Amino acid sequence: MKAQSLVSGFCSNPTTPSIPNTKKTFFQAPTPPSSAYFSQSRKWVSFKIQHSAPQRVWYNKQNGVEEVKNGTSHGNDLENRVRRKKLAVFVSGGGSNFRSIHEASLGGSVHGDIVVLVTNKRGCGGSVYARDNGIPVVLFPKTKDEPDGLAPNDLVAELRKFEVDFVLLAGYLKLIPVELIRAYPRSILNIHPSLLPAFGGKGYYGMKVHKAVIASGARYSGPTIHFVDEHYDTGRILAQSVVPVLAKDTAEELAARVLQEEHRLYVEVTKAVCEERIIWREDGVPLIQNKENPSEYR
Repeated sequence: MKAQSLVSGFCSNPTTPSIPNTKKTFFQAPTPPSSAYFSQSRKWVSFKIQHSAPQRVWYNKQNGVEEVKNGTSHGNDLENRVRRKKLAVFVSGGGSNFRSIHEASLGGSVHGDIVVLVTNKRGCGGSVYARDNGIPVVLFPKTKDEPDGLAPNDLVAELRKFEVDFVLLAGYLKLIPVELIRAYPRSILNIHPSLLPAFGGKGYYGMKVHKAVIASGARYSGPTIHFVDEHYDTGRILAQSVVPVLAKDTAEELAARVLQEEHRLYVEVTKAVCEERIIWREDGVPLIQNKENPSEYR
């Protein structure tokens, strides 16, 4: 996927206080060892979202946007009164990560709502699930097969109408246009089914990734969630989780193991994003602030 970052309209503080560099491993195994933290101190910069967007929303049945009248919303704020975020999810297939995040949102564990689904395949499983759950569906890009798809600038305008704060790529197989990347800096996340930077880049997607991992003899694999920049799988890594590669694994068996971990990890990261717990180190590395102990990061 093309890549880029998170958090638009940032509010950076040039005099941010130093925080003990509590270094916790970026890999999170299913049964992780005791945490090890940074021993040195660094400066941190926190960014919050203030996307400007029209106050009215919406539905337009023309230009690739399908009308939906029974959308679901939530009004409860967190105890710290962080504004509930609005999310756009991009899919090309069944959308199992999309479903996991949506279910977590409905259950109250994610402080945000999926307000629109973007897809390049109107008949894919993710699109069907969105329609069944009252989520508007937007077609992108415009192609011979999907003549009703939007152009890049129209896509940006449509997301602005929905007042989208963050874009979550969940198995979307088309290139992300530079117009969207520039419109949502540090606000676009992607999930990749390997431990980047290994087995990433152009041509590494789906089952191809798992076949390559097994062929390499790697003993571990797992999902990576990273910010999106203008290149394939090269954006800043935000979170990873490790699963074992067993001696007799097939690509399908490994894929199922990784996918299960993807569902857990993407929900956890979405929670952190919606609660504004992403902290950017002064060297440009994003970390997740511990909700229970804000002095700890991973």
